[in-house]
Amino acid sequence: MPQLGDMSGERRERVARVQARMRGQDLDALLVSDPANIFYLSGYNAWSFYTPQVLFVPADGAPLIVMREMDANGAHRTADLSGDAVLGYPETLVHRPDAHPFDWIAAELRDRGFVTPGTRRIGYEGDAHFFPVRGFLALTRAWPHVDFVESRELVNWVRLVKSDTEIELMRRAGAVASHAMLAGIAAIEAGAPQHELAAVIQAAQARGVPGAGGDYPAIVPMFPTGAGADTPHLTWTSAPLVAGEAVAIELAGVHQRYHAPLARTVTLGPASADLDRVAGVTVDGLHAALDAIRPGVTPADVVGAWDWVLAANGLEKRSRLGYSIGVGYPPDWGERTVSLRADDHTELRENMTFHVIAGMWMTGYGFETSESVRVTASGVELLTDVPRELIVRSGR
Repeated sequence: MPQLGDMSGERRERVARVQARMRGQDLDALLVSDPANIFYLSGYNAWSFYTPQVLFVPADGAPLIVMREMDANGAHRTADLSGDAVLGYPETLVHRPDAHPFDWIAAELRDRGFVTPGTRRIGYEGDAHFFPVRGFLALTRAWPHVDFVESRELVNWVRLVKSDTEIELMRRAGAVASHAMLAGIAAIEAGAPQHELAAVIQAAQARGVPGAGGDYPAIVPMFPTGAGADTPHLTWTSAPLVAGEAVAIELAGVHQRYHAPLARTVTLGPASADLDRVAGVTVDGLHAALDAIRPGVTPADVVGAWDWVLAANGLEKRSRLGYSIGVGYPPDWGERTVSLRADDHTELRENMTFHVIAGMWMTGYGFETSESVRVTASGVELLTDVPRELIVRSGR
C-alpha cells in the first residue's frame, strides 16, 4: 500500500471547518476534550487522556493544547502544533482532592489572553467521556462572565464526511479487521479457552497486514458465547469453548486510529434450527440494508429496507442498525453522530462511513454479522471482506 502524505494541510482545513461552525453558533472558543477530536484537529496521539487535557480552539487563530506537563514535553512527537501552542500543568496537580488541573488551565488561558473580559460564549463537549465535572466547575468559577454552551458534538459532525486520505486509512483499517477476524475464526475449536482466542485476535489486530500496521482498538474484542450470545458487549473469560455452542465475535481493525469494526458468528458444529433460521433472515436483511445505502437517502430509509425483511419473517430488532465510524479512542469507536435507526433523517453523503451491525439477540442464543462501509457516489463500498453468513466449524 502507498505511503500517505503529510497531514498538516488537511488538519488546518479541518480546524477551519470547525471554526466556521463555531462562528455560525456565535462561539468565541471551543474546549475540545474528546481524544478522538483532539487527534483529528491536531494529530496529538498518546495514552494521556486519563488525566485532564483540552484543545482550546479560538474562533480565529491557531489552537492551543494543555495537558499534563510530562505529556506536554513530548507532544511535538505527534502533534501538528508549534512549541508555544502546547502548555503543561504541574505534576503536583495530578490526582489532588484539594486542587484540579482545570484550575491551572483556566488561570493560564486567562493570563495569556486567550480568555478575556470580552469573551462571551465558549463551547464545551458535555458528552465527552474525558471531560471531568470538576474541570467544568473550575472553569465556571474562574470565568464567571462566560456563557458556557454545550457544543452538541460540533467537531464530531465535522468528522462525518471523510476526505480521500481518511477513506484510504479506513480501507487499511478494514483490511486489518478482516485479517483479525479470519485469525479468530481459525482459532475457534472446542475446548480452547476464551482468553486464548482473545490473544490470537489481539495479536492479529496489532500485527495488521502488509502496508497497514495495526493499532490498539477503542474496544477490546468481544465474543459472547453459548447462551450468553443473547447479550451484546460481553468480553472473554477463561471458560473453554463448547461443542454445539455458537460464538459471536465483534472486533475492530485499527490503522492510525481509524477504526473498521466487524462482527461474525461461528458455531462449533451444526447450528440449532432457531439459530440457523435467525441467521438466514439476518443476513438477508443486512443485504437489503446495504443495497439501500446511497447518497440522498436517510438512515430511516436504510432501516426501512432492513425492517421489511425482518417483519416478513416475524422478527424485529429494537436496537439501532449501525452508526458512523472513523477515528476512535477508548471507550468507543463510534463517532456519536448519525445512527442507523428509524427516527434519524440525516441525508447520507458520499464518503460517510458506517458500521452496519445486524445484531439479533434472542433468548438463550444470538447472531451477529456486520460490515464497515463507505457511502459511494452510487451505493456502498465494503471496507471488510469476510463471508457474512453463519460460519460452521467442526465441533470436535
